[in-house]
Amino acid sequence: EQVKLNWLPRLTHIVFDDWIDFQDPLVLGYVPLLESIWVQPECPTQDLASVFRQLRFVNLVKLPEGYDLTWTMFILEAAPLLKELYMTVWDDLCSMEMDEEKRKKESYSENKGVEWSAAAADFQHHSLVTLVIFGFESEDYAVNYVRRVMVAAVNLEDVFLYSRLELECGDCQDKKPTRFAWTKRQKISLKKRITAGVESFAIIHSNKTIRAGHQAKKLYPECSHFDAKS
Repeated sequence: EQVKLNWLPRLTHIVFDDWIDFQDPLVLGYVPLLESIWVQPECPTQDLASVFRQLRFVNLVKLPEGYDLTWTMFILEAAPLLKELYMTVWDDLCSMEMDEEKRKKESYSENKGVEWSAAAADFQHHSLVTLVIFGFESEDYAVNYVRRVMVAAVNLEDVFLYSRLELECGDCQDKKPTRFAWTKRQKISLKKRITAGVESFAIIHSNKTIRAGHQAKKLYPECSHFDAKS
């Protein structure tokens, strides 16, 4: 009923079909070179720490819009050496299955939110220096998340916030409106919302145009790549 890969230090790629069990048929132990890993939010454990402890760069993609992002903090807790955290918050209508019957047949989850017990109030991360969010919206769930990371990552240097408009593909017919800090006044207001009561030296950059280096890492991440399916 379940396969556990305890120790595969050289494994870089694994493919399997027909994941139809409602339980987890695969458990990963020590597989530090694996490029893509399916994970579920959980409290840091010894097994989890052994997998994540060497991570320096993480790229989270396909995070659904409008939902609490707090659950991603477990990665910071499990990866003390993490230096760069990238994430894309975007409901890509072209890649999402919208047919209700097909969603039921394929057992799609209708709950995009994840319940997560927040990290301890005194939790600190000393390695993270860069946070990049693509598809940032000036909504409370996104603002509160940035604040939470800034409090935990005591050595954070830069926070880059990019609009969702840069992400939309040419095939999308339904262009959803976006709430982003476009004007100078809006950017100042956003920074005040994020930094109010937060002691951090991090510089907040809110831009429409994505920096070339960030775009390259978004498309071709150097290390681990986590896919949070919508």
